[in-house]
Amino acid sequence: MTFIRNLLVLVLLAVPMSAASAGSKDIVDTAVGAGKFNTLVTAVKAAGLVDTLKGEGPFTVFAPTDEAFAKLPKGTVEDLLKPENKDKLVKILTYHVVPGKIMSKDIAGKKASVKTVQGGELKVDAMSGVKINEAKVVTADIGASNGVIHVIDTVVLPK
Repeated sequence: MTFIRNLLVLVLLAVPMSAASAGSKDIVDTAVGAGKFNTLVTAVKAAGLVDTLKGEGPFTVFAPTDEAFAKLPKGTVEDLLKPENKDKLVKILTYHVVPGKIMSKDIAGKKASVKTVQGGELKVDAMSGVKINEAKVVTADIGASNGVIHVIDTVVLPK
């Protein structure tokens, strides 16, 4: 998602994986290749969402890092990965996905609410940095063949 026209533009230009370099892989393969989304990839597999996120799209995924998942209360991830909690896991993961491809330039200097695949809404605030609900976007515009990934530092939970 430019997030601040001056400072963040510089940060975005320094993002190591640009849309061009990641564009040939789908969202799942891009996440696997990044090496910092192991928990997210495990959760996507447990939820049965791999084929969906490998689908045509386009999708915008706000992807929590392994460190973001580690911020959850102890035992939360393990509990969510249990087969009996699959519906809850699907609800949380699809709350991180927005239909369509939203790039940083599309929301620079704006506030908006965007509807998620889960059905809820995320609050996007790109006025001073970028926040998705309470999560900060730490890397933006990682391109994939079927959409874009924006890395966030906190797992966002549906209300």
